[in-house]
Amino acid sequence: MRNILVCNADRASVLHTDESRLYTRVGEEYADHQTVKHSAGEYVRNVTIHSNTVENYFSTFKRGMVGVYQHCGEQNLHRYLAEFDFRYSNRVGLGVSDAERADKAFKGAGGKRLTYRRING
Repeated sequence: MRNILVCNADRASVLHTDESRLYTRVGEEYADHQTVKHSAGEYVRNVTIHSNTVENYFSTFKRGMVGVYQHCGEQNLHRYLAEFDFRYSNRVGLGVSDAERADKAFKGAGGKRLTYRRING
């Protein structure tokens, strides 16, 4: 867990996690580390300390991977994550309509082309 965090999260970040011991030591390397104790029924503290956002995002990603795509090679994981990041950041709950989301997707695709590697015979 430590390697994933230090490679992807700025050390000036404040970590919000559950009480898992996976985060205890690595949490000391960051600006601050706040936890909620799920095992005691605590899911939010002081309105801002929670892990609900990441759990929601991961739940959506998992559902998509199992229900829509079913397989993802490691070499393409960043593409799938980018798609789900786009979906999460442009959802109805944030006030983005279907038409606005489609416009953003088309604009984001402009000038990009995903091609297959050519096989030389």
